[in-house]
Order: sequence, then C-alpha cells, then structure tokens
Amino acid sequence: MNNIICKDISKYFEGDGVKTNVLDEINLSLKEGDFVSIVGPSGSGKSTLLSLLGSLDSPSRGEIYFGSQKISELKANVLADFRFNNIGFIFQQFHLVPTLTALENVLAPLFGRRVSFNKKEKAKELLKSVGLEEKVNSLPSQLSGGQQQRVAIARALINDPKWILADEPTGNLDSETGELIFSLISDLNKKKGCGVIFVTHDPSMAERANIKIEMKDGKVISDRVVDHFA
Repeated sequence: MNNIICKDISKYFEGDGVKTNVLDEINLSLKEGDFVSIVGPSGSGKSTLLSLLGSLDSPSRGEIYFGSQKISELKANVLADFRFNNIGFIFQQFHLVPTLTALENVLAPLFGRRVSFNKKEKAKELLKSVGLEEKVNSLPSQLSGGQQQRVAIARALINDPKWILADEPTGNLDSETGELIFSLISDLNKKKGCGVIFVTHDPSMAERANIKIEMKDGKVISDRVVDHFA
C-alpha cells in the first residue's frame, strides 16, 4: 500500500539566534487513493506541508513514511527516483518551459530517463485525455491559462504517479476554468485510483474532497472525513 504517514514532523528555520517555526508536530495518516484538501490562512504552513509530503523538502524533526519506506533515509539520487516513480506535481504557476511545446513540456520529466513505454505516444495520449490533442505543437505563450494548467496535469501524469500533489491548481484561473481543472483532477482520482492532495483557498472546493485538513499557525487544527464527497 502506498499510504503516507507523518509522525511528529516539524519544520523550522534558525538564523541570527532566532528560530522560526513553520510546521509544528504534524501527525497524519493518508491512505492510497484518498482525495485530500488542505486549507488555512496564508502563512499557516499548507505549501510547506505539501513540499514535505512530496519530498521536495525534508522536515527539521519527525519522520515521513511512504508505505513502509522512511523517506528521510533516502539518499539524494534515490530520492529523485522515488519522486519520479511516485509523485506528480501540479503548481499554481504552471511552471511550463516557455521554449518547449506542449508535447515537449509533458515529456520533460522523462528527459534522460529510461522507461518501459513509448514516451512520445504516452505524452500524446495524455494531452488528448485533457482535451489538448490539437495543441501538441503549441508553445505556452499560445495557450490560455486553463490550457497551460491542463498541460501541467498531463506532465504530472506522465509516469503514472501514485499520488498527485497540487498547490492551488485553480488559483490563477477564472471560476469556470477552475471548475474544469478541478473536475479533471477529481476524475483522475476516481478513474485511476491515484491519491490527490491539494492546497486551496476555496472553501467550497475543499469540501468536495473526502478528507479535509485545516491548518493554522503551522498546526493541523482539524483532520476530518467530509460526509458529502462529490
């Protein structure tokens, strides 16, 4: 099972004799296939927690487990392979390479890696699945914000991740486009069974997850199952 478990994780920074706490003794247990929202005011630690769960950063104290594997024990090169094989990231700012086409952006995580499938065909299939089969050769500057985010979703799925981590995936989009992007992510969770953890400031969107985590001042103040999973 690809469950994620956090045991007493804290994140702090020290400098000039001052210690700044960002996360304080977080304990979570998330099951493979969960659809999880993280909410809270700005500065509550939401994005930091997401970075730790995705192994982009390491906790100052405590442990994070992916299944039976303790992530903090992995060396840098092994950790990079772990992320590639298990985690897909979707960012608010899209982070597409401006000089690469939509197809090339989807292929980017595979550059220099050997895989068991046809890279180009897989990328084209993913772009088709998000409704961009006509945009494979378009540069990011030739795409709308919603189209760019769909390219980012296709890129996150290129190696069939066990978990998708999304930081404000609809934050830069209008409400109609944001709803489309959210529906795409929700469908991926339901149809592919991959776990989803997303940070959002939208209360109504947060309630549509099956688990809602509320944060304040670096702490989890509520961790509950949402009754009306949609």
